[in-house]
Amino acid sequence: MIQLHDKHFVPFIKAKEIDSAIAKMAQEIAEDIDEEVPLFVGVLNGAFMVVSDFMKHYPKNCEVSFVKMASYEGMTSTDDVKELIGINQDLLGRTVVVIEDIVDTGNTLVALKSMFEAQNVKDLKIATLFFKPEAYRQNIKIDYIGIEIPNKFIVGYGLDYDGLGRNIPEIYQLKD
Repeated sequence: MIQLHDKHFVPFIKAKEIDSAIAKMAQEIAEDIDEEVPLFVGVLNGAFMVVSDFMKHYPKNCEVSFVKMASYEGMTSTDDVKELIGINQDLLGRTVVVIEDIVDTGNTLVALKSMFEAQNVKDLKIATLFFKPEAYRQNIKIDYIGIEIPNKFIVGYGLDYDGLGRNIPEIYQLKD
């Protein structure tokens, strides 16, 4: 068990399972995209570890960039999603694959979809390492899912609780 601020967390998903899920997503995307050179867009801060490990597994040519969105306060997802850092390149006619660390309510996806559609991308795909189907409230298709998890708060592997826990190589969930 670990403690971050005032909360206790218990082990949930081991690093080896995370790596296997990322490798599988990278292979599926490589097969689907074929010979195109996609732009992978990681959503900061949480997805930095996912994107780093994903790039090690992706077997073809690609580009990578990041956006920074904010939708959490403490342990609660807000309905207010803010774009803090955007992409400064022409995406007209490009295939863009958004790489998320976790999708729960899907509010961030709505903002991302709107942002990329406004730039006239050819194809927009969504990949997430962790997906909480019980919490998901949107109609946006998630093309690639690494691991489905219950609707519990998790930390580690880039995910934090008020700034702490991003450096933990495994996933811990909030202790009941």
